[in-house]
Amino acid sequence: MATITLNRPDAHNVLNADMVRDLMEVSLICADDADVRAVLLTAEGKAFCAGGDLVSFAQAGEAVSRHITEMTTYLHAACSRFARMDAPMVVAVNGVAAGAGLSLAAMGDFAIAASSAKFTSAYTGAGLTPDGSCTWFLPRLMGLRRAQELIFTNRVLSAKEAQEWNLINRVVDDSDLRDEAVAVATKLADGPTGAFGKVKQLLQYSAIDSLEGQMEREARTIAAAASLPEGQEGIHAFLEKRRPNFRDLQEG
Repeated sequence: MATITLNRPDAHNVLNADMVRDLMEVSLICADDADVRAVLLTAEGKAFCAGGDLVSFAQAGEAVSRHITEMTTYLHAACSRFARMDAPMVVAVNGVAAGAGLSLAAMGDFAIAASSAKFTSAYTGAGLTPDGSCTWFLPRLMGLRRAQELIFTNRVLSAKEAQEWNLINRVVDDSDLRDEAVAVATKLADGPTGAFGKVKQLLQYSAIDSLEGQMEREARTIAAAASLPEGQEGIHAFLEKRRPNFRDLQEG
């Protein structure tokens, strides 16, 4: 399991140019390293991520467009890698997740929030529009109407409301957040990473394909999976009434 920690606690972990570049670089590592079987994204301090660094936007002056384009290039490359890598990503949200922080929470394959966490879009409050995959994931997670309300009004959701809106999977006590997130990520890391990656692809295609097209994709995927070491191990473990061991397999 790999752990990524947002570590600008004094600045509420707002994303600056260095952070988004670091996220892009670590996303490449996570996507390409076969030993990374799950990823945990967490943050230091009282806030998960309060969005993008608006101070740097103001300091960029007339070059603000180029500055933001550079930042989103790195951020979006990271989001794409995280979303399409085989290893599932668990996001542990402590404190505020605003702007790009909301996007990072929505991007995770599994999201857990501390009971004190708060979620808000914040973009339009600053006269800006969303980035970081927000407008792709939010309608799929909570539906178009709720995504519209969240982005247009900058409504603040409590952790409980975020769970009710399908933004996150689980709410835990603040003191239990880290342990719970590690437990989930560890369990996923013991699972069939290759199959998880194919599931992620299937779910992404489900929003754009026809019923018949999606079922054909499902048929091809499960048929291929059954012939791979993960599938063979899973099938034999079920028949032999034992726990499958996916960690020690070498995919062929």
